[in-house]
Amino acid sequence: MAKTALYRTIWRWHFYAGLFVIPFILLLSVTGSIYLFKPQIDRWEERDWRGLPTAQAVTPDQQLQAALAAVPGGTFNHYRLPSQAGDAAVIHLALADHSMRDVAVSPAGKVIAIVDPTSRISPTISRIHGSLLMGLAGGLLVELAASWAIVMILSGLYLWWPRGRGLTGVLWPRWRGGQRLFWRDLHAVTGFWVAGLALVSLASGLPWSDAWATGFRLVRAEMGWIDGPQTWKGGVDLHASHDHQAMMDHHSMAAPAPTISLTAIAAKAMAENMPFPAIIQPPFAAARFGPPNGNVWRLTSEAQNRPLIRTVTYDPMTGAETSRSDFSDKHVIDRVINYGIAWHEGQLFGPINQAVGVLTALALISLAVSGSIMWWRRRPQGTLGAPPMPTDSRMKGLIILLCGLAALLPMLLLSLVVVGLLDWLIIRRSKPLARWLGTVRE
Repeated sequence: MAKTALYRTIWRWHFYAGLFVIPFILLLSVTGSIYLFKPQIDRWEERDWRGLPTAQAVTPDQQLQAALAAVPGGTFNHYRLPSQAGDAAVIHLALADHSMRDVAVSPAGKVIAIVDPTSRISPTISRIHGSLLMGLAGGLLVELAASWAIVMILSGLYLWWPRGRGLTGVLWPRWRGGQRLFWRDLHAVTGFWVAGLALVSLASGLPWSDAWATGFRLVRAEMGWIDGPQTWKGGVDLHASHDHQAMMDHHSMAAPAPTISLTAIAAKAMAENMPFPAIIQPPFAAARFGPPNGNVWRLTSEAQNRPLIRTVTYDPMTGAETSRSDFSDKHVIDRVINYGIAWHEGQLFGPINQAVGVLTALALISLAVSGSIMWWRRRPQGTLGAPPMPTDSRMKGLIILLCGLAALLPMLLLSLVVVGLLDWLIIRRSKPLARWLGTVRE
């Protein structure tokens, strides 16, 4: 009796979690699959910036002056090295309204394009994938869906467990037995094969979130897991005790102007053979993440395969190398996070990683579609169609497991509190609503 009650209880959790996350799974799988091919998409968008004439080539400093002249009021943020001869350099400028412009300048010093980097395909797909184009609210909603997706996958694995059955219907679907059995097996078998990859994808996306990542930043600082600033976007730095922009402005006024030119630093940078896209930041430029760049020229890479990234800094007065770091210098926690991010973005193993990512997304879409079909076909008229609530639902182990997950996933915890309040204040007081939701005990 207790085992039956446990099964039915977990089935209910799986049902409600799935019903909530299915729309998000469809959207995030599609957008995530597209973003896996960011390097190819970016290269296609920049197709007119490559293979340009190299006769009468100008210096990087002259390219910078051309970009500044084309965007009045722009402030030099970084210079992206051409990937090969004949490609345009891309100069990233900051505007007074805090927006950015990417200026593509040909080898001959001609401005051939001025674009808002946030309007490009990859950043747009990224914002849909990460925040539904809704800012912080959308980001929290995506994090909530990811948290419940973890519950859905773990509960699905419990429901899939063979319990004495053979391999048919467990590792591969039964093709005979009617449509109902086929959809059930397709859902269960696909869920088993994709569960591990899906959990890795969900977990590797949490460092970019808002609530979870803020908590992780706090734990990371308190535990001393820090070797330099966080190199990925995610969460709020609760230990920030100063205004980065004010600090940058103060140092910019106090420090003398660099005497080493961009052209000289670019020559050194080319010899480093940094993974593309490699960028040069001038002294005190605003960093992509963390505090502003210090009083040094900084060469680094923005490659998505993060283990390949290196950073070299140069003295602004002499051009001498002042520091050098690579992936092995990071704290082990940061290395794990960056491996996960590179995997999530499909760049850790190149095309193989992209292919696995697409297959994972297709499997998740299959789960969403098959789950929706099973629900719609079995749904009793006039109700949501939730599995019957067991009369004995006192399962301490399940409660402990759920509390453990909630402790690790703050948005899950918050949603459980909200659902509990709604159940107590509204659902229990409305028999028609309780009957429709399937919360009436049988």
